[in-house]
Amino acid sequence: MSKFLGRLLIIGLPVAVLFAFIVVYVVLAAAAPKPERAEIVARPSAVFVTEAALSPVQLSVTTQGEVTPLTEIDLTAQVSGRITYVNPNFVDGGFFEAGEVLVRLEDADYRLAVTRAEALVAQSRQALVREQAESELAREEWESLGDGEASALTLREPQMAEARAQLASAQASLDEARLNLSRTRISAPFDGRVRAKSADLGQYVGPGTRLGRVFATNRVQVRLPLTNAELAILNLPLAFQSSDANPGRPAHLSASVAGQERHWEGRLVRTDSAINPQTRTMSAIIEVEDPYGAAAEEAGAPLAVGLFVAANIDGRELENAIVLPRSALRGSNEVYVAELDGTLSIRQVNVVDTSAERVVLTAGLEPGDRVVTSPLRGAAEGMLVRAMDANGDPLDPEPEADAANDNDAESEALVQETTTASRAN
Repeated sequence: MSKFLGRLLIIGLPVAVLFAFIVVYVVLAAAAPKPERAEIVARPSAVFVTEAALSPVQLSVTTQGEVTPLTEIDLTAQVSGRITYVNPNFVDGGFFEAGEVLVRLEDADYRLAVTRAEALVAQSRQALVREQAESELAREEWESLGDGEASALTLREPQMAEARAQLASAQASLDEARLNLSRTRISAPFDGRVRAKSADLGQYVGPGTRLGRVFATNRVQVRLPLTNAELAILNLPLAFQSSDANPGRPAHLSASVAGQERHWEGRLVRTDSAINPQTRTMSAIIEVEDPYGAAAEEAGAPLAVGLFVAANIDGRELENAIVLPRSALRGSNEVYVAELDGTLSIRQVNVVDTSAERVVLTAGLEPGDRVVTSPLRGAAEGMLVRAMDANGDPLDPEPEADAANDNDAESEALVQETTTASRAN
């Protein structure tokens, strides 16, 4: 019996001690104060800002277009014949002067036609002279023998009229023959350049056969598409035509030629006749004088036909406007402003001009407003921000961040104190 009690004590005593320890731990844990949860304070987002300021602004429009000839024609034959001569300058890209013979056709038949027509004219002229003499003789005979007024038939007036008509017909035939002979020498009425050559020596051509395509080099044009907003910037009506009183705005053209940036000066002379139905834009026409001469010497390269150029056209002037970096614009008409109290406000603005570098505003901001220029994810009205200048230096103190750090320190100390007390117990 005593042996049984001893074993019971050996087994039960540790269990009782363990149970008592658990009970004490549970009681102490329940009585210990719970750590307070630290309040999470939002940290402000750092943003770069620029200060809004009023200033006069020269608006401009930047667009692109292709250089095309102002005058371009197909060089065609007006008479038939075999090509017997081709000017050495009549090649693709060749230059020529006004009236210079580019192609000559075989003219033997046309020279013979001129000779026959000249002979017919001579015969008709002699016939008219004879009729004039006979008419004068009939008049003298009637005056010496007749009585009263002579009739037209007596004075041979019908024969005279017929002789005059035959002479006129012969002269017309001679003029036609000479005209056809001159048409065997084919030229252009302007100084120009050959775009394409489509006939050569020995080829037989007929009236209307295309020999090549040429264009004038005295002037070229650039057709530039403009939106309705760009028309407003240029203050350009839909039916504009330059005149002495309104010569049109200057245009600055640029392009990369052989790896170098070249610049030419032109002038806006007119608008297109209709709005493009696909793009809903109106084209403005820029003209450049002497693109292969004076303009080429000034720019260092000719403004060649087919060249794709960028055009900058000066528009109207604004006395008071706000100019900001392009990165300040959010969407089509919004900007972010860092307020003095450290919050963000979203403003709607009136945009009058935009480019790759800048945006011009006329309403929605006040001078001195700090406009955010850096990217900002999750932007919302009233969110905390911290304004920074271009060098990355803060413009305002950061009380919100300091308070957040203090709260974090106090919360960490409280948790540490509570944990230490629990372990001691």
